[in-house]
Amino acid sequence: MATLTSILYACLIAYGTGWYLGKWNGNFSLLLFILTLVTLAYWLAERFVFLPRRQAAAQLLGQQDAARRAELQRLGISQVDGNVDEARQRLLAQPWWLDWTAGLFPVILLVFLLRSFLFEPFKIPSGSMIPTLEIGDLILVNKYHYGVRLPVINKKIIDNHAVERGDVMVFRYPVDPGIDFIKRVVALPGDEVTYVNQKLSVNGKPVPLQSLEDYYDDDRRSYSKQFREELPTAAGSASHRILVDPTLPSSYGMRARAFPGAENCRYSAEGVTCKVPPGHYFMMGDNRDNSEDSRFWGFVPDENIVGRAFYVWMNFSNFKRIGSFK
Repeated sequence: MATLTSILYACLIAYGTGWYLGKWNGNFSLLLFILTLVTLAYWLAERFVFLPRRQAAAQLLGQQDAARRAELQRLGISQVDGNVDEARQRLLAQPWWLDWTAGLFPVILLVFLLRSFLFEPFKIPSGSMIPTLEIGDLILVNKYHYGVRLPVINKKIIDNHAVERGDVMVFRYPVDPGIDFIKRVVALPGDEVTYVNQKLSVNGKPVPLQSLEDYYDDDRRSYSKQFREELPTAAGSASHRILVDPTLPSSYGMRARAFPGAENCRYSAEGVTCKVPPGHYFMMGDNRDNSEDSRFWGFVPDENIVGRAFYVWMNFSNFKRIGSFK
């Protein structure tokens, strides 16, 4: 078993190293599921096989020591050297390969359940959601807000809240489902969404914009035009800030990819208009001119939803970033 455990750990290290070096895309949900099953197998084997064996061996050692002492007493020898307590403790102790498998099962199970059904941490890797989210923000994603989904296969089994325009959503990238993306929902199934000349319209109605003071980007050391956008929702509107660079062209047609449902979209030199198909969503980044989103790779299907982002729990460069956001 020690050899088998060493092989398993070697495979885990090789997988993690290749993932870190970018040799392949890792699936953390699947990895955590496999680790849970493997450590569960070791935990069951420890509880019902290995621990009873060690306890039986320790008991036998105690019985043999007691019999030896009784025999020496019968022979009139009362002073007996040796103490088997240390030997019994060694027999009862877990070997390293059980300590690093069965011993980790409760922790891995807890992480698996929390991450699969409650909250998942996520790191903002790019500036596509500035000014709402900045590079380096560590955020929490509510996994049950839109409903309970089975881990790994991501199949919804219980409904909860409906997706709303304005939600900041983490989802599996339609082009490569092994990668998680984060964007804002701007259009729902059945909506007609238009982004022309850097202005957004939903169902033929321009989305209200309010000019704000320019946004200063510490990394680029430059200012960007900032606006407050009011997306229509069932309860009224969802307010959030966006960045727009009026000096950039809106020639999105030349950059669009072929994607499922592309026939629902019309591209021009000024922008794009799309009819969102059933069970899909149109996503955009708040940093409108620095975001590769549904304008370029299409719609997000419901089965790709991971959860609703709602809280920055840490940013090591700026502790003031900690807190909830819309």
